[in-house]
Amino acid sequence: MSMAYEEYMRQMVKPMRAELTNSGFNELTTEDEVKEFMESAEGTTLVVVNSVCGCAAGLARPAATQAVMQAEHAPANLVTVFAGQDKEATAAMREYFEGHEPSSPSMALLKGKDVVHFIPRHEIEGSAIEHIMDNLLHAFEANK
Repeated sequence: MSMAYEEYMRQMVKPMRAELTNSGFNELTTEDEVKEFMESAEGTTLVVVNSVCGCAAGLARPAATQAVMQAEHAPANLVTVFAGQDKEATAAMREYFEGHEPSSPSMALLKGKDVVHFIPRHEIEGSAIEHIMDNLLHAFEANK
């Protein structure tokens, strides 16, 4: 890939990254950051696998941020990896999603290192934002 293309993509996704980081999500951009986080993760963690697609913009990111803000028992940790941008970080995080096909966008609720709830793209795309938020809020309550 050309350097111009890579720089264009870095600039294009800045607001997509910021939508989550401005809402308290910690962005993990390298394989080492993912491994370091996961080795020390305690309590519950919401992981958002971010993406440039329309369903990430219109549904996944807003549903995740709004659910966290509305939750009585929000996860202790909020992290995100960006599929297609931070490929090694995303691949490293997906190693913890045993039994779940790679999907972006997607969301995983973890207890420690174990996935206790997973929302793949096909449950995001075409769904109402309220349905996705309810899905997350129920998962947060069930796994507080």
